[in-house]
Amino acid sequence: MNDNDIPYNVLFLCRGNSARSILAEAILNRHGAGKFKAYSAGSHPAGQIHPYVIDLLRNRNFPVSRFRSKDWAEFSEVNSPRMDFVFTVCDQTANEVCPVWPGQPMSAHWGIPDPVAFEGTEAEKRATFAETMRYLTNRISVFMSLPIKSLDKLTLQRRLDEIGRALPDSA
Repeated sequence: MNDNDIPYNVLFLCRGNSARSILAEAILNRHGAGKFKAYSAGSHPAGQIHPYVIDLLRNRNFPVSRFRSKDWAEFSEVNSPRMDFVFTVCDQTANEVCPVWPGQPMSAHWGIPDPVAFEGTEAEKRATFAETMRYLTNRISVFMSLPIKSLDKLTLQRRLDEIGRALPDSA
């Protein structure tokens, strides 16, 4: 963890960096402003943000111009922000060999089903993206409420893992 404890840098990882990790980045940057700085990346970036994510964020008054689909290697470079936490939000990425992150950040897997893979009507697809955002908001809210400074590393790691194991509705 960082020396001054504020803000904590958090990296959300997903395979394509087009939906879940982008949503997580947006949520934490809005709700954790001042205490957290969120980033996102993918192991195999799609190269663009999914249009339903852009629509969803715009409809909820998030600025969308700063988001881009990027490779996780950007965050393993010498001049990259030093991460305090790294969370995978998709099962594929959790099973991949990640780059070595400077500073040995704490990590956990917070897998959520891929809304991009959902098949159904346009309305059902959009509802799935909104549900994904709600799941991520719940988990991120629990994370933000943790007394990070007062927890020892083992307890903090256990709590981070618990957040990822909780059913999305109960996180």
